[in-house]
Amino acid sequence: MVGRTLDWNDELGRWLKPFVDRLGHRARRRMCPLYVSGLIGPGDRKSVQPMAKRLVLGEYDQLHHFIAAGVWEASPVETELLVQADRLVGGRDAVLVIDDTALPKKGTHSVGVAAQYASALGKTANCQTMVSLTLARGEVPVMLALRLFLPESWTSNQARLERAGVPADYRTARTKPEIALAEVDRAIAAGVRFGCVLADAGYGLSAPFRQGLTARKLAWAVGIPRHLKVYPADVRMIWPIAGRGRPRKRYIPDILSMAAEDMLANARWRAISWRSGTKGKLKARFAAVRVRVADGPPQRIRDKGQQHLPGDQAWLIGEHRISGEKKYYLANLPAKMDLRILASIIKARWICEQAHQQLKEELGLDHFEGRSWHGLHRHALMTMIAYAFLQYRRLKTARREKKNQRAAASANLARRAPGHPRSHRSTTCRGDVPTCRKWIRNALQHE
Repeated sequence: MVGRTLDWNDELGRWLKPFVDRLGHRARRRMCPLYVSGLIGPGDRKSVQPMAKRLVLGEYDQLHHFIAAGVWEASPVETELLVQADRLVGGRDAVLVIDDTALPKKGTHSVGVAAQYASALGKTANCQTMVSLTLARGEVPVMLALRLFLPESWTSNQARLERAGVPADYRTARTKPEIALAEVDRAIAAGVRFGCVLADAGYGLSAPFRQGLTARKLAWAVGIPRHLKVYPADVRMIWPIAGRGRPRKRYIPDILSMAAEDMLANARWRAISWRSGTKGKLKARFAAVRVRVADGPPQRIRDKGQQHLPGDQAWLIGEHRISGEKKYYLANLPAKMDLRILASIIKARWICEQAHQQLKEELGLDHFEGRSWHGLHRHALMTMIAYAFLQYRRLKTARREKKNQRAAASANLARRAPGHPRSHRSTTCRGDVPTCRKWIRNALQHE
């Protein structure tokens, strides 16, 4: 078992080399593999002190200094994560999912902590909120970025920002969609390949966010609230006739905008299954119509007050779930795209929720106990690197199985001595991220 553990450590060391090479100082280059090993290895708590106790014995101060107090620039390592993620799952058939995740936190001193809505909890709670970017292909997600959102209670208090070590570039108020677009730019600059950007209604509601994606020539499909206003695709701009007063100087639409749910009221709905879940095929009823989104410049129209003029054409898609819940989406995908394909693209967003859950449950994303900006982001970066490594092992195993080597492995097992413990029989990790981590954890426990 010692040899098997060394094999795993060697493999992790080889995979981490591009990251380590970007760290510069020898002490940091030694601490990075130790920290990642601590995240992946045994133990329920993934904060610095218990990991140091399990893996590096008396070197708690060095591990703490590496993650929380050291003066080093994370951006080269963040860029390397983008490069490695693209190698793992990037491509035209990949999707880039934008979302956010809440890290519950007690007290008021940890950077960004405030009473905020936490979607995972379904309520407002004291927490930190991180905007996330996930690259996924073939139901294999790799987390690209986690960037802290600072509420107004933080951005309005410069002394508080100073104490938490927030860099000057991040001290101004930024919305979550603005943070997301900045991270998208970083991914594009690093050459990350994807075919479509996905986001929920928290981002899709923002016209500047949708327009920002379009300006970057990206395909997108986003959730929207049911009341978001749209026009029919064939809306025309007409010259209004003034009954009295000055002649009108601007064109107006020949029909008023309407809520998304009203636009789909008389649409044709189809039952569609997009993938198989743990309890069978996942199904819902979908409908889609071409519309023009009411996100153009605001203008007074007759006696209706200010109305947003028609913007670009897009798909308006509705989903009626078996539970009775109704969801609505906008997508700038091609006009001739089939409804079944539209539905499958929209529903691909679920993969980020799996990634968030595994980063927390398997790798301790929400276990960081420090208060600083740099400490939180470095810890998050190490969890993303560990997650990418586990996905690398997962894909490596899948490729091996495609080459029909499972039979050879079975034959090898059959030749083992009868008394060999069953718990040690597998020399490869199989399946998803929790399975891969379980195999590595067992290897470490039996070294």
